[in-house]
Amino acid sequence: MTWLVIGSRGQLGSDLLGLLGPSAVGLDMPEIDITDIDSVADAVYAISPSVVINCAAYTAVDAAEADENRADMVNATGVANIAEAASQARLIQVSTDYVFDGTATTPYSENSTPNPRSAYGRTKLRGELAALRHQDAFVVRTAWLYGVRGQNFVKTMLNLEKSHETLTVVDDQVGQPTWSRDLASQLILLAQSDAPPGIYHGTNSGETSWFGFTRRIFELIGADPQRVQPTTTDAFPRPAPRPAYSVLRHGQWASAGLPSMRGWEAALEEALPLIVSAMD
Repeated sequence: MTWLVIGSRGQLGSDLLGLLGPSAVGLDMPEIDITDIDSVADAVYAISPSVVINCAAYTAVDAAEADENRADMVNATGVANIAEAASQARLIQVSTDYVFDGTATTPYSENSTPNPRSAYGRTKLRGELAALRHQDAFVVRTAWLYGVRGQNFVKTMLNLEKSHETLTVVDDQVGQPTWSRDLASQLILLAQSDAPPGIYHGTNSGETSWFGFTRRIFELIGADPQRVQPTTTDAFPRPAPRPAYSVLRHGQWASAGLPSMRGWEAALEEALPLIVSAMD
């Protein structure tokens, strides 16, 4: 089985390559431009993959509010190009909790009705629809992703812990911190299974707020969690609205006879030493 990982230099893509080893080919800009159908078609023809996992995305959530067309080219047109060029391969498209409006009070299921409130969310939803027109496609929504590579919330909090005596962190946004390596393992499991194509939710289980997440980071590195104080979303106004509630249900895994992902705290406990070591 030959794998093609698009967006291979990001935190999820690099974890996929690390787990898949020599069976995978990783491509990223400038080797491939997913907004250009010829570029995608040439890559797929050269590699002839059995599975294509698309991790590439326009993820500048706030910038997308002022440039939705650019975000759409990557998050929707780019996905359509991949689905067309890789019509004979199994396709996994990584999506986001931002396709929901964040107003729920119980976890969103895979068949909950999307209602994105941001340009980023709208473009990712259009990407989902493009992927699902493929004959053998999985859309895997994730959230609050962090890993060893790239910039993410965990690294930001680790840096702030070194430079600030106290931190104020939002406590009214609730979600599921998700380690990119756990998600990578889950995507590989899915691709190798007999699970039916469709939508799956790929997040570590449980839930917390950004404030609770940060306090747990501090505890695990031996810092005083009382240095982290709660605040509200209103204290950090941004162009794009953030979902207040981003907890995703994982029922589709059980329906497919597959295990869902472990709890976020166990994942963080394993991931954090690797992230700290990479930052040193």
